Amino acid sequence: MAGRGDNTRSKPNTSADTDLFKRSVSACMRAISGDREFEVTFAKERPGLAGSHARLPEPPRKPTLEDVSTTRGLGDSMALRRACHDARLHTRLAPEGRQARAIYDAVEQARVEAIGSRAMRGVSDNIATMLSDRYTKANLAGVTDKADAPLEEAVALMVRERLTGRPAPESGEALVNLWRGFIEEKAGGDLDNLLGKLEDQDAFARLVRDMLVSMDMADELGEDDQLEDEEQDSDEQPEGEDQNEESGEADSGSDDSQPEDSDASSEEEQAGESEAVDADTDEMSDDDLDAETPGEAKRPNDPLGDLPRQLDYAVYTTAFDETVGAEELCDQEELERLRAFLDKQLANLAGVVGRLANRLQRRLMAQQNRAWDFDLEEGYLDPARLVRIIMDPMQPLSYKQERDTNFRDTVVTLLLDNSGSMRGRPITVAATCADILARTLERCGVSVEILGFTTRAWKGGQSREKWLKDGKPSAPGRLNDLRHIIYKSADAPWRRARRNLGLMMREGLLKENIDGEALLWAHQRLIARPEQRRILMMISDGAPVDDSTLSVNPGNYLERHLRAVIDLIETRSPVELIAIGIGHDVTRYYRRAVTIVDAEELAGAMTEQLASLFEEEPAYGTRTRRAG
Repeated sequence: MAGRGDNTRSKPNTSADTDLFKRSVSACMRAISGDREFEVTFAKERPGLAGSHARLPEPPRKPTLEDVSTTRGLGDSMALRRACHDARLHTRLAPEGRQARAIYDAVEQARVEAIGSRAMRGVSDNIATMLSDRYTKANLAGVTDKADAPLEEAVALMVRERLTGRPAPESGEALVNLWRGFIEEKAGGDLDNLLGKLEDQDAFARLVRDMLVSMDMADELGEDDQLEDEEQDSDEQPEGEDQNEESGEADSGSDDSQPEDSDASSEEEQAGESEAVDADTDEMSDDDLDAETPGEAKRPNDPLGDLPRQLDYAVYTTAFDETVGAEELCDQEELERLRAFLDKQLANLAGVVGRLANRLQRRLMAQQNRAWDFDLEEGYLDPARLVRIIMDPMQPLSYKQERDTNFRDTVVTLLLDNSGSMRGRPITVAATCADILARTLERCGVSVEILGFTTRAWKGGQSREKWLKDGKPSAPGRLNDLRHIIYKSADAPWRRARRNLGLMMREGLLKENIDGEALLWAHQRLIARPEQRRILMMISDGAPVDDSTLSVNPGNYLERHLRAVIDLIETRSPVELIAIGIGHDVTRYYRRAVTIVDAEELAGAMTEQLASLFEEEPAYGTRTRRAG
């Protein structure tokens, strides 16, 4: 990274070289960002930027030159965002609609990267390599359908072309070609005007808003008059009022603010914030850096957009939904206490689950290490064919040969129903099984993510209150506040996330369940993963239930949506979906599913289903397992 004029330095080959490479990258990032206190760490977790802290991926043991350039590109991208991006300004001018906001965010990232690319050739080369790796990992190199091609990524690549003069990377050409005609026709002139405002974020953002109008997204921008009123109010407000009343807003928009600052705002302030503000902010926790990760291509931001257009499913408001880490819902001391309670409750079951997990581990390790080809003309003598050889020594095909296996890089997501009906023994067993299986799979080199889903309140919460205040419009759609919980991210080691599972023992956590949107959320996270194979296991004890939603919509509203989501994943997605129902027949929803009557059978069902998936030719189908 030292010497931005070229990229001819050799790759690090020893531990000392790796340490020197890390120090070099860190020093260059601090220099580019202009922040002497800019903290850079390396970890086997998802890269991301939060305020003045950047996290880069740990370099491989034997990195290639492409690995080195990709890491440099990630570092350059984050440092440029730190140096050239005003988070408060970005949020103030952000559109309200999901698609418009996604394009607005992607183009802003292209702007800050273009500033560095135009100034330093080495930075330009590094970012080009990073982008090539980004679209390759997102499986966008061969995309042929606009439904699978994120519009915001295509726009960002075309903006980069205009600002830097460099064409899109080869892995992004197909994506750009699908949308180029549409974008040029609608907003070609707006794209040409962006270069003149490159260094002025405010003017650039307003040009982007004009571009969105040209792309027929004016209805997603929000009210321009409101923006002007906010600016006037800010200019005319007395200094004392500015310091006292607006200090919270200023802090929440500053790059240097901590993630905890946002939690200090009142529920009324949160309700008044736009959906767009909730969707993207620089001040996020280290475990929730998806939106600000330069090294990963964004998937389509609207998960419902992939569903059949004729599906009648709507969401009244997402303003009160939340996706949180388990550690954010209670303090560390309480998590430790809840974890100890969980361990105490299942001292006996842990032994049974442990034995099953060890059996699964032996099967996986055997698959990774070796396999045999039988009935060969030469090789090792096959003991099973001894009788054949004794009877006829000239009999062919009596030998076997060991061969290496292709054990694909794999990630497994365990999605746990956190509804009230799981209270008691079922949720306790589910937490323990997830805990032990995560530890087992981690030993085998399989990444594991543990997620939970419920609602923030019974019978609608703030979403229903807003609906009532709005005059009870008809057919409101989903009418509750979602709570999606990350107990363990795929990149977090088991030992770090172990205590988070104790949260499931917390009184009052388990409420209602909206399975369809939870499946979409877990699926979106899996799709963004770089692993070759992705497995999603749903563990539930019933059909989706939300009294508030079902009271104002057809009785099968949530179930119909769940079926559509399952069909989408099973027929159009590379994700392998399996389900386990506890006392509830899930085979009527999922193609590959097993139903158990007693929660005590969960450990066996989970290990058996996972083991069968890891077989070379898993037998797909449905079956029901009954006690006795």
